[in-house]
Amino acid sequence: MTFGSFVLSALAVLVLLGVGQRVLDKMRLSDRSALALILLMFLGGLIPDIDLGMVRVNIGGALVPLGICIYLLVTADERAERVRGLVGAVLTSAAVYALGRIMPAEPEKIALDPVYVCGIAGGVIGWLLGRSRRGAFICGVLGVLLADIVNAVVLRLSGIRQQLALGGAGLFDTAVISGILAVLLCELAGETMERFARARGVGPDGRRVKLPREEKRE
Repeated sequence: MTFGSFVLSALAVLVLLGVGQRVLDKMRLSDRSALALILLMFLGGLIPDIDLGMVRVNIGGALVPLGICIYLLVTADERAERVRGLVGAVLTSAAVYALGRIMPAEPEKIALDPVYVCGIAGGVIGWLLGRSRRGAFICGVLGVLLADIVNAVVLRLSGIRQQLALGGAGLFDTAVISGILAVLLCELAGETMERFARARGVGPDGRRVKLPREEKRE
């Protein structure tokens, strides 16, 4: 079992236990739909890639995550959120691609596997650019997929004819880490800010909330 599959298994258990219901509500996903998507990603990662000549597409690592991103974009309440998600995905892909280029080619010179480094970087950048749970997931997942495509195009332009394994191999783990980490960071940041706001007596609209005073006892 790969690390990405392990993360999906743990996520499925959390959903069954009712953890993360608020996040699912924000992303307009029910428990059943979330479990179905997790199962599709898990099983899709085990199915052989779809061979399209110079491109191999993995169902669980590319098609299902891409479908989730499209769903989140279509169901977004505001056009600004869609634009922010797409622009953020492009910027995330540029950052992940640049990170992959500057990392040493020799594995023994790297303290952490590039799969995890790019996944963590994609998650953090996706969180910073997405600004919402939906936007963070789009930036994190779509950004990683775009970075792999950009890398393939650059290799092709340099004369290296290498088949693009979209969503396969280590990219499956990277996409899972990036998307889940981006949403997790967004949730933690949002919860922390809300706690601070409640402590200061500030409501969701930025206005101060008047707390009821206790009646004086005679």
